[in-house]
Amino acid sequence: MDLVTDADEAAERVIAAGLRRMFPYAVIIGEEATERDPSLLNKLADADLAFLIDPVDGTKNFASGLPLFGVMVAAVMRGEIIAGWIHDPIGDDTAIAVRGEGAWIQRSSSNVDLRVAHPVPLRDMSGCASWHHMPEPIRSTVATNLTGFGAVACYRCAAHEYRLAAAGHCHFLVHAKLMPWDHAAGWLLHREAGGYSARFDGSPYRPALHDGGIICAPDEEGWRMIYERLFRDSSGLRNTQS
Repeated sequence: MDLVTDADEAAERVIAAGLRRMFPYAVIIGEEATERDPSLLNKLADADLAFLIDPVDGTKNFASGLPLFGVMVAAVMRGEIIAGWIHDPIGDDTAIAVRGEGAWIQRSSSNVDLRVAHPVPLRDMSGCASWHHMPEPIRSTVATNLTGFGAVACYRCAAHEYRLAAAGHCHFLVHAKLMPWDHAAGWLLHREAGGYSARFDGSPYRPALHDGGIICAPDEEGWRMIYERLFRDSSGLRNTQS
C-alpha cells in the first residue's frame, strides 16, 4: 500500500529545485528526501521558512492507473502553516489556501471560493476515513462505528479528500497517520474554507506533530459528535486510546 515510483522521485526533484531557486534560504522537506534522511523533519518546527512536499499523493492510485492523485505543497513559517497548494494534474487546477485570506480553486478561466458543508446530523454525514492505519483495538472499534454515518469512503488520496471536504462535497475526514506532507496543505485549506479540526485528543493540529490522528468537520460541535461516535466501544463507552 505504500509505494514509491519514479514519478514520485522525479516530481520531488523538480518541485524542490524550483522552490530553492525562488527561496534559496528555505528548508525543503520532501516525502522522498525524508525517507532517505529522517532528520530533515527535525528542522521543521524552528525554520524561518520551510516547504513540505508530497510530490505524488495517492501513489497507489497513480501506479494502478486510477486518475485520483495530487501534488501537495505547504509553506511553514516557524512551525505555523501559512499557505498550502493541492494541485490536481488530471483536472489541471489547484486548490490554494493562504492563512487569513481564505481558500479557493484556481483554474485557467476563473477562481472558485471554497466553503465546507453545512452541519447535519450524524446519520446524514458523508466522509472519508483511513481507519486501516489505526492500531487495534481502535481499528476494529472505529470500523464498526462508521456504520452510524450516512456514507463513508476512502479515496487512498488525502489530496482529493481534503479538496472534497473544503469544497463542501463531504462532511468529515478521519486520518490516523499524520506525516506533515500529507496534511499541512489540506489542513489549512479546510480551515480557511471555514472548517474545524483537531487531533483525536482534542488538541490543535501542528505539522511538527506526527501522531494522534485528526478529525476534520464543518464545526466544533460536529467534531465532537464524530469523535463520540467513532470511539464508542460496544458497551457504549468511548475507547480513547489513540
